[in-house]
Amino acid sequence: MNAPFLQVDVFTSVPFEGNQLAVFHDADGIPEPVMPVLAREMNFPESTFLVGGAAAGTDQRLRIFTPEEELPMAGHPTIGTTFALAALGRIRAPAARLVFDCKVGAIPVALEWTAGGALDFAWMEQPRPRFGAPLAAGVRADLAGALGLEARDLRDLPLQTVSSGVPFFFVPLADEAAVDRAAADRARLAALFARAGEDRPRPVFVFAMSPRDGVSCYSRMFAPEFGIPEDPATGGASGPLGCYLLRHGLVTRDEARVLVSLQGVKMQRPSRIHIAIDAGDAGEITRVRVGGRAVVVGEGVIRA
Repeated sequence: MNAPFLQVDVFTSVPFEGNQLAVFHDADGIPEPVMPVLAREMNFPESTFLVGGAAAGTDQRLRIFTPEEELPMAGHPTIGTTFALAALGRIRAPAARLVFDCKVGAIPVALEWTAGGALDFAWMEQPRPRFGAPLAAGVRADLAGALGLEARDLRDLPLQTVSSGVPFFFVPLADEAAVDRAAADRARLAALFARAGEDRPRPVFVFAMSPRDGVSCYSRMFAPEFGIPEDPATGGASGPLGCYLLRHGLVTRDEARVLVSLQGVKMQRPSRIHIAIDAGDAGEITRVRVGGRAVVVGEGVIRA
């Protein structure tokens, strides 16, 4: 078996920043049980596999694996795979749209091209959010301890799961320094979620509103149960992040349309994730988009 792949850095236009991704772009010959094995071999936060059999109304079937499991959708794999397809010449200007067939369903991606015909930016549509019940106030100190923090580091805002395809648990913190101090204790977090009645541990997304120019919030994401101790850029969490910010009054409706999450700084892989949330007059969220750039930094073949 030969499995060719491209290596892509996502949510950046600078090589060796952003989030790493392996794109296996001719994956029909890869047996399904081998896909998670290859994802573990690459050991990036995610690897994607382009396979045939796309559903009607979509252009490309996409499967996404972490080192531990398959995901129904994810942001940086979707954006990175889009740029890989452009590098391979499988999408070209002036195409305005690409629709992936993911486990969660159809994921449309809007395409923006430079005057010279290179892909410049991609916006993925995400499902509208589902908000979980906030964690009980009495466990705030336990949660802070499981993150290596003090209770005073947590803002007085709901601690809750939000999902636009994949659930993430959001923890608003006081400032960027608290975000940098956070460290996830997998066992303590698992016990805390079990006591709260969650069916499984959730990836934990910590963030603080940022004073930096051009940045809305400063963030980190821990998902040890997915085999990801920390993720440099989490597009699948960024749509729900924007929805959380709007729902809880951290941004206005106008501000929610132009958000930037700066993630991965602590890992020395800074990533800029663009977020656009549309809402109606009554505050109901009507559209969720996450966008960014990516750069192909390598290619290779896995032989087995």
